[in-house]
Amino acid sequence: MALSISACSTHFNQANIEASSHFKDGEFINTEPFKKPSLGETLSIAKRFFFEDKFNTQPKQPIAITTITAQDITANLSKDTAVYRLGHSTILMALNGELWMSDPVFSERASPVQWAGPKRFHPTPIDVKALPNITGVIISHDHYDHLDKNTIKQIHPKVGGFYVPLGVGSHLLDWGVPQEKIHEMDWWQEKKIGNITLVNTPANHFSGRSLSDGNSTLWSSWVINTPQHNLFFSGDSGYFSGFKDIGEKYGPFDLTMMENGAYDGSWQHVHMTPEQSMQAHVDLKGKVMLPIHNGTFDLAFHEWTDPFERIMKLAQQKSQVLATPQIGQRWALNQHTPQAPWWRQNQETVSQSPIEDEPVSQL
Repeated sequence: MALSISACSTHFNQANIEASSHFKDGEFINTEPFKKPSLGETLSIAKRFFFEDKFNTQPKQPIAITTITAQDITANLSKDTAVYRLGHSTILMALNGELWMSDPVFSERASPVQWAGPKRFHPTPIDVKALPNITGVIISHDHYDHLDKNTIKQIHPKVGGFYVPLGVGSHLLDWGVPQEKIHEMDWWQEKKIGNITLVNTPANHFSGRSLSDGNSTLWSSWVINTPQHNLFFSGDSGYFSGFKDIGEKYGPFDLTMMENGAYDGSWQHVHMTPEQSMQAHVDLKGKVMLPIHNGTFDLAFHEWTDPFERIMKLAQQKSQVLATPQIGQRWALNQHTPQAPWWRQNQETVSQSPIEDEPVSQL
């Protein structure tokens, strides 16, 4: 949700944008529209960020992560499904012997400039220049904490294709990505890439990288179906009935990678509380939930550990399986689900004992 100062050039796929049923009066719309914040409300939120006292919104000590190399990744590449959470919503996925990635952000700050804006709590587990070749990258929307210009410019020679919501391709084109690598998709469109099937599915959010391009590009969640597993990546979204629709049409999901962080009453329509994230996981018919969009950037007013603690408590109450791998840790879905509360190692006081890893019999 960071403020931006630049926009993309004219959309290279403008005809497809204007033909979308989700594009009205020059902008994209949600299936469950909400009132846009007024200028006064927007300024009030900005004032809070600058002047409101925050408590424990950033770690007091360095976060322990698992560093990895390209050799580590490729040596373990097999038909088994495995995921590496690299931070925020950036997930490296080993799918059917190929590498895929979601919302790659490797810059120090989620911002249009690198001298200001939300700064990383931890380094990336692997340097962006050390990444191995990647078959495909999926993008959820064009906000700075999900679409990073510097990262795209560095990785695109190693990426086979970028799969993005309508309009987002123009950003990539501006940054030097060859047009033949860019695949724009509307909600409910499907695309098969080898043995992987992608489905662009709805989310309830918004878009824009400048003061003048609000909602000119689409925002999405993604279904990722492989011969071994069925996965869901939420991107950013407020809670809405679309999760049930997706669950009915494409579920159940072996793994849901669900937004769980950066929530606040001031933007309840575009981000979920942990309680809503858990309900969305249930709506999707998810078997295991991996909470994302947390632990990397300070984007809200809640304590940085609050998303982890609340979602873990909810999972216990509702008998849901939660995966909490350490940043950079490899987790193969056919192995034990990592559930140790790694974020507590950074706290001065630990109020609960760690939870031991549990096998996931469903996978």
